[in-house]
Amino acid sequence: MITKFTQLAFILAFLALGEGLRWVLGVPVPGSIIGMLCLVLCLEFKIVKLNWIKDASDFLIQNMAFFFIPPGVGLMVQWDIIQKEWVPIVAATVISTAVVMIVTGLVAGRK
Repeated sequence: MITKFTQLAFILAFLALGEGLRWVLGVPVPGSIIGMLCLVLCLEFKIVKLNWIKDASDFLIQNMAFFFIPPGVGLMVQWDIIQKEWVPIVAATVISTAVVMIVTGLVAGRK
């Protein structure tokens, strides 16, 4: 059995890979996104086995709310800007949420 620490190190290695690829390729996409896409592809093509990262990823998902505290504080600090631009912010939030739900439904329905 792989320890949670080793599993977390494995996930962080993909994060580092994504950051490295972003730096080398110079693409305007966050390295964390590139790294997680690499991890998903490795899982899909069975290069990485799910049990290599399952416990650590379950832990991160269960504690996901913790990761939203810094952005939430950042939003509170910028409240005056948010008040001025609330219509486009709400519109972008509603539209992007709908698009994500539709695409997720379509992808999930394929399998």
